[in-house]
Amino acid sequence: MKKTSTRLADGRELVYYDRRDDAVRDAVDPRPLDPISTTSEIRHDPLLGDSVAIASHRQGRTYHPPADECPLCPSRDGRHSEIPDADYDVVVFENRFPSLAGDSGRCEVVCFTPDHDASFADLTEEQAALVLEAWTDRTAELAALDQVEQVFCFENRGAEIGVTLGHPHGQIYAYPFTTPRTAAMLRSLDAHRAATGRNLFDDLLARERADAERVVLETDEWVAYVPYAAHWPYEVHLHPTRRVPDLRALDDAARDGFPGVYLELLRRFDRIFGPDEPPTPYIAAWHQAPLRDPRRADFALHLELFTIRRTSGKLKFLAGSESGMSVFINDVPPEAAARRLREVASK
Repeated sequence: MKKTSTRLADGRELVYYDRRDDAVRDAVDPRPLDPISTTSEIRHDPLLGDSVAIASHRQGRTYHPPADECPLCPSRDGRHSEIPDADYDVVVFENRFPSLAGDSGRCEVVCFTPDHDASFADLTEEQAALVLEAWTDRTAELAALDQVEQVFCFENRGAEIGVTLGHPHGQIYAYPFTTPRTAAMLRSLDAHRAATGRNLFDDLLARERADAERVVLETDEWVAYVPYAAHWPYEVHLHPTRRVPDLRALDDAARDGFPGVYLELLRRFDRIFGPDEPPTPYIAAWHQAPLRDPRRADFALHLELFTIRRTSGKLKFLAGSESGMSVFINDVPPEAAARRLREVASK
């Protein structure tokens, strides 16, 4: 992998990740962009104990542009985009409309491929491996910032999820605090350790592998399963078989094995509802340990992949119970979801 860092016209950082070591990235961004001005701030909710990012400048962000005006495609034929070069492998750049900025953290965009009409599932294993390298490198770079407490790599896919740019891409949020979901996991870790003397992630993974009813696929390096208390209609947790706190700690065997496993999962997701259904909307979320928490070594890096589509033509909405009281109601039994995801395996 070759990494080349440059700057866009408004000063934002852009990083090319190339498979070839001889790639030259010297294209200049000629756009007359004004300097970025954000209103992002973090406000603490004293009642719930969590934090909210207030970012009114995001109201003006790019919204469903036509394909020939996509800001994530390469700059070609006289049209200049967020990527100055005429082609690329993987690119990461600072978001022009960040939810978090400055002392409040940082937001980045990850472009998986220059092909506007592709999806992550269309990537080759070599391309997916490069994305993993980019995620890992960005985790390391963002972890070095004093204001960052947790790095979150994720992909939103599909208009139903709220995606406003159709080009295959993901995002990275560098939070200045430990997120509420991670804090809840850490509390559960503490309680389990106090009650049993063991690690909760290790016990959960061992239980799923032993039972096997909810395991979707398994290799020597990775295990994918539907959790016993899945919140979403189709939800898969992907764990390396060796517990590590974040992407930086994956060994070579896990890195080599990841592309094949993850691409297979994504392709199965697109087959859940049959060949006549549009691509399955999903969220893919890497859960990494907070950077300075003393329990880092107990945390287990894992990816959570889920869709809000519950059946053909119908979505799972977060209505009264979920949105009002944070109590999820799942219409699809996890065992049935796992069975379906095994049925649609690649032939």
